[in-house]
Amino acid sequence: MTRSTSRATRRADRCGPIVVLCPHFAPDNAPTGTVMTRIVRELADLGHQVHVVTALPWYRNHAIEQGWTGKWVRTEATPWGSITRLHPFPGDDKSNLMRRAAGFVAYSLLAGVIGLRAGGWFRRADAVIAMSPPLTLGLTGKVVAVLRRSRLVFNIQDVFPDAAIDTGAITNRWIIGAARLLERVSYRSAAAITVLSDDLGDNVAAKLPASRAETVHVIPNFVDTDVIRPGDRLTPYRAELGIGDEPVVLYAGNVGFSQSLDLLIWAARQLPGVTFLINGDGAARSGLEAEAESLLNVRFARYIEPDRLSELLATGDIHVVPLKAGLGRVSVPSKTYSIMAAGRPVVAAIDPGTAVPKILESSGGGVAVLPDDATAFVEALTAMLERPDRGLSMGTAGRIWVEREASPEAVGVAYHHLIELLAGRAP
Repeated sequence: MTRSTSRATRRADRCGPIVVLCPHFAPDNAPTGTVMTRIVRELADLGHQVHVVTALPWYRNHAIEQGWTGKWVRTEATPWGSITRLHPFPGDDKSNLMRRAAGFVAYSLLAGVIGLRAGGWFRRADAVIAMSPPLTLGLTGKVVAVLRRSRLVFNIQDVFPDAAIDTGAITNRWIIGAARLLERVSYRSAAAITVLSDDLGDNVAAKLPASRAETVHVIPNFVDTDVIRPGDRLTPYRAELGIGDEPVVLYAGNVGFSQSLDLLIWAARQLPGVTFLINGDGAARSGLEAEAESLLNVRFARYIEPDRLSELLATGDIHVVPLKAGLGRVSVPSKTYSIMAAGRPVVAAIDPGTAVPKILESSGGGVAVLPDDATAFVEALTAMLERPDRGLSMGTAGRIWVEREASPEAVGVAYHHLIELLAGRAP
């Protein structure tokens, strides 16, 4: 990061250290990174010293990846600060919420201790940025911020437990009550809360006292348009999966209960000449595989290597973003930006008036239908399949939009301004 190093050297006298607590952070040699990976890079480019506390790579298979086992804590120095990776305490059963919650708590406690040490024990910091989920990192971030005489910025990627309750993943009233209490305390502990859309902002602000509503700031996620680019639809990945040159409708991401992926199974029955590819993993996958067992035009594949993300996105002629009714305001499918960066059209089944339909309308990058409406979903896919030129135009429009509106640089500057404000150096 030569650009980061030179700019950090010029401005190190002005910017104090930042501590970042996040569940995932890409290794330096990874060709693509997480949201926080690029935010940290942009903050370093703006002169900040950043100390990241994150988990050892584990999320793709819910087990620590090969080459990272053997130590619970690994620290590496970087030109802009440091990265400390911790044991994430993963569980084998993704559907066991109690086991996952216990793992999150254990990881958050360990992250709190390391957060006090990162960059120097109890050294004053400009800000502590904590990312949720897991929600437990909010209180961890608050403790670290207080003991380091700093302010907490709580970054909300998904509002928990709303989505889990709405999908029925959590039904125990004691667990729901505890999660709601943790949510309220975490929000009120933060000096600033960053969310990805106006919808999420309204959701979070409604859970705060009116006098604290101004602590909520909308800073959207971004897409790295240098890494994700439009590509030839006949990718090597198609050949690996045994898919020919027929149209491919693709869902790529978490296969969970928040997503209405049964819509794809329904559509596959109506459109036998189209291949439907579900690329990812999650708690709902086994049930979907059983439902699609008799359908020859439905394929399932595991998560692909990060350096092949652009190739994966190019494999689909049409991408789908299905979310169950009522969840459009509590979860923003950030994958929409990536799809548009790849120059592919989007068919979204999601609550009207929420972030994704607004993005698709303003960009021209796709269409949105009502959630859980199988007929409307199939009609939208059919219309796009019958007019490939329309899909290409939408893909081009989406690419132009993300280049203009969702750059990493703009997001980095927004976080920089917020941190400067909290540190008493209003830009």
